[in-house]
Amino acid sequence: MVALADGMMNTQASAKNKGSMKEAPAFFDEMRSADGSIRPAYQKIADWMGQQSRGGMARKQEEAEAIFRRLGITFAVYGDNASNERLIPFDLIPRVIAAQEWRFLERGIEQRVRALNLFLYDIYHRQEIIRAGRIPADLVVGNEAFLPQMMGFDPPGKIYSHIVGTDIVRTGENAFFVLEDNLRTPSGVSYMLEDREAMMHLFPELFAAHRVAPVERYPEMLRQTLESVAPPSCKSDPTLAVLTPGIYNSAYFEHSFLADQMGVELVQGSDLFIENGTLYMRTVSGKERIDVLYRRVDDSYLDPLAFRSDSTLGVPGLFDLYRAGGVTIVNAPGTGIADDKAVYAYVPDIIEFYTGEKPILSNVPTYRCSIADECHHVLDNLSHLVVKEVHGSGGYGMLIGPHATKAQLAEFEKKIKAKPSNYIAQPTLNLSTCPSNVGAGSAPRHVDLRPFVLVGDKIRITPGGLTRVALKKGSLVVNSSQGGGTKDTWVLED
Repeated sequence: MVALADGMMNTQASAKNKGSMKEAPAFFDEMRSADGSIRPAYQKIADWMGQQSRGGMARKQEEAEAIFRRLGITFAVYGDNASNERLIPFDLIPRVIAAQEWRFLERGIEQRVRALNLFLYDIYHRQEIIRAGRIPADLVVGNEAFLPQMMGFDPPGKIYSHIVGTDIVRTGENAFFVLEDNLRTPSGVSYMLEDREAMMHLFPELFAAHRVAPVERYPEMLRQTLESVAPPSCKSDPTLAVLTPGIYNSAYFEHSFLADQMGVELVQGSDLFIENGTLYMRTVSGKERIDVLYRRVDDSYLDPLAFRSDSTLGVPGLFDLYRAGGVTIVNAPGTGIADDKAVYAYVPDIIEFYTGEKPILSNVPTYRCSIADECHHVLDNLSHLVVKEVHGSGGYGMLIGPHATKAQLAEFEKKIKAKPSNYIAQPTLNLSTCPSNVGAGSAPRHVDLRPFVLVGDKIRITPGGLTRVALKKGSLVVNSSQGGGTKDTWVLED
């Protein structure tokens, strides 16, 4: 039987003890109810955990690491002199989401993605939401993620963000919150797919005992989505390609993986050229036309003639060709304005403005340091808040107040005072926990969820997504760059 570790409370036993309610964890346990009973969706997982030996799980963990090492599933840790490449830590115990919970999340995610694409179309056209006073003009047009060059342009299908990763956290029985939206170049889907493959290989008997919604159709759905947004100039089956910055990018494994799974070419900027109003890639048999370019390169590096002149990652003339309708770029340049952390605070208003509906999924309460009163509140309560850079990602450039030292608090106070508009702050959330394999047994670890959404001729949402887990005891930071790992996410079918 897998032992309880790290002070994981045996709530079934403690519930019998006087005063046990005072000892109950402050976080929502996704496997156990407050009285210690196992939630129905987790019952078979709990039974299976009880049958596993510590040595057996250790051997399975070694086998999983061997699988990932063979596949080359690594990520880069920038600024780490010891080692730039590391294996993604993988947790053997799957996370389970009940069918009715997933249906609720699916509705909320689809509503949000539709509204954000409508927002992007509006701000690059008539800017009705600004005219209506629902969002400040300077928050949009003064934002570094806003691309004036996109004004007046209609991308195919009026879709800007075709591939979306929406980060969701849970704090209670029916309490789900969107932590942030990723509409530029969201990553992690390859880990979702490989986590599932590994679990099916390691524990086939566990799969046989559940009806788990499949995720393996994602590459096929991605290809269908990309083909559906081919430019009008494409008269036959569109040719697709994945544009990567190269092997030194932290997500290069994913770029290569997705190109391979879709059966399309993985290209770099140096492989591409424009001739007579057409984008071509160089091949051993000559040039080949490209109609849809799934780019994993940031906006500013896409085209040295339109953006950064020193960029060697993009293609000269690519942006003008895109504007002329000669190629579709996925995701569209300029989508970053919709996942800016300052704009995030207005997403509930964005949803209501474009859909006429109340948001199904709530935002985390957010303080905007660009607003004087809210900034004062943040500075007065730094030790209780999580502070994030507006354009930050990967867990870098953030402060977790309750875990910060006096020196770190003082440093962030100076940063916020120097440039208030660069920061937002949120309350520290009691993220839900799932049982995780920690070597000495199982213990609760905090998790979030990144479902992946594809937007083209229709909206396609992969059941579940990538669960990221904070493997360090007590940590709330799930990013792999900050010591987090991943686990397979099982959406149970009815």
